[in-house]
Amino acid sequence: MSNTASILLKKNPRSRTLKEHQPIAYLFVLPYIIMFSIFIIIPVVAAVYLSFTYFDTVRFPEWIGFENYIMILTNDDVFMQNVIPNTLTYAIIVGPGGYILSFLLAWMLAQLPSKLRTILALIIYSPSLTSGVTMGVVWKVFFAGDNTGYLNSFLINLGLAVEPIVWLQSQDYLLTIMIVVTLWSSMGVGFLAMLAGILNVNTELYEAGYIDGIKNKFQEMIYITIPTIKPQMLFGAVMAIVGTFASSGIGVALSGSNPTPQYAGQLIVNHIEFFGFNKYEMGYAAALSVILLLVVYMFSRVAFSLFGSKNE
Repeated sequence: MSNTASILLKKNPRSRTLKEHQPIAYLFVLPYIIMFSIFIIIPVVAAVYLSFTYFDTVRFPEWIGFENYIMILTNDDVFMQNVIPNTLTYAIIVGPGGYILSFLLAWMLAQLPSKLRTILALIIYSPSLTSGVTMGVVWKVFFAGDNTGYLNSFLINLGLAVEPIVWLQSQDYLLTIMIVVTLWSSMGVGFLAMLAGILNVNTELYEAGYIDGIKNKFQEMIYITIPTIKPQMLFGAVMAIVGTFASSGIGVALSGSNPTPQYAGQLIVNHIEFFGFNKYEMGYAAALSVILLLVVYMFSRVAFSLFGSKNE
């Protein structure tokens, strides 16, 4: 310890006390560090290592270098022709679309009376509580490919369809249905965080804004609400990114197969599961998961650049 630091500690007994108890403070975060290491750091390191190996879950992993990545980019026609376009379409619509929809619904609910707002918020939030499998069961009934399906029955009764449409096995409809179902259930904790943030904005800011020239609710939202709730916006963005990729199993739940029919709803998560748990090519699946990790990280950095503070 330098002389200057020693002098400061002598002059400030409180700093000396904090210094003495610093090791004890680390004990409080030790459980988190242990759990974070076990469930995050070690699996990520293991996935990165396995991505450079051939591993069939039976024999010991065999080091093959970048062969898995070369195979993905050059020989995996399904990945290049179906998985990438499907994943980009799904992520671009569900991610930003669900995020914008969450904010707009939260902002509109904030304008309503308290009791009505609570009821509507509960109704909007409740679909996010159901798992992908549960949603699959509900929506499979709605989109059933025979006369018992609600949508087919409705269209036939109106004369808009002559015969039932096999919605969930069709290359033309499956991805669109996946997007609709995911958006329907995307109002989760990010939506609640933004609603709470909007409700806690200081009303004096709005009053000052109208004095400075704000003329309508739209300007109020752009110039006051959004800048004030940036932490909640960042949290909502991160949850939207995670939720977009986590909910991608809905295609398998709806169609009942992996790969999905004609790869119409095949996303990168489904591709990872197919190679990892159907073909037992864990090294190849690990390489795909590393690519997915990099994609999620890239989107997260974009979210931090938009809503994070300059020190993050």
